[in-house]
Amino acid sequence: MPVRPSIPGPTIKRLTLYLREVERRQMEGQTRISSGELGRALGLTDTQIRKDLSWFGQFGQAGIGYLLDPLSMRLREILGKDRIWKTAVVGAGRLGQAIMSYGPFAREGFEVAAVFDANPEMVGREVAGHRIHSMEDLGTVVKERGVLLGIVSVPREAAQEVADRLIDAGVLGLLNFAPVRLEVGDRASVASVDFSSRLERLAFQVSAGLKGSIDGED
Repeated sequence: MPVRPSIPGPTIKRLTLYLREVERRQMEGQTRISSGELGRALGLTDTQIRKDLSWFGQFGQAGIGYLLDPLSMRLREILGKDRIWKTAVVGAGRLGQAIMSYGPFAREGFEVAAVFDANPEMVGREVAGHRIHSMEDLGTVVKERGVLLGIVSVPREAAQEVADRLIDAGVLGLLNFAPVRLEVGDRASVASVDFSSRLERLAFQVSAGLKGSIDGED
């Protein structure tokens, strides 16, 4: 079930935290949790949790709480983790290779279905169990393998062209590691990861003696 556009961004981010805590308790053999217990574990109020979940229908019962199994299944469905997402990685440099080798990536439901690079010396090689394809084959391979997500790990000057080509091939969501804003309009969803910016903000917090976390900020 896709998340509706009207759902607040912070709510969607918190759903991931809820799912992690629920699955952790499932592994411990627990079967039920109250909103208060979930809130204390995550540093949130029970009111906030009930408000977040209310966007998606009825969860749990007053005075009883939530059964973990159906709650986990529902959260996975809401977050799109009840299916395998075929993903293309564009850019097989050090970052791209780290992404391909990241074990939890597959366990969380994301399959690296294709890898592309513009460097002729990389094309045809096998890295982390994945054969590197030429950029010339991107459109054909993405369509043939039913890829819906793309990871952009190329230099900033190439990022926009890569994004456009992925979208033209049918990709609906992009995870952008290039330090540049991608202009995609309403053609696809984009999440950007700017390591340098995050480190600069973290350094500022440390140097200024500030407390807190920048996790989850835009």
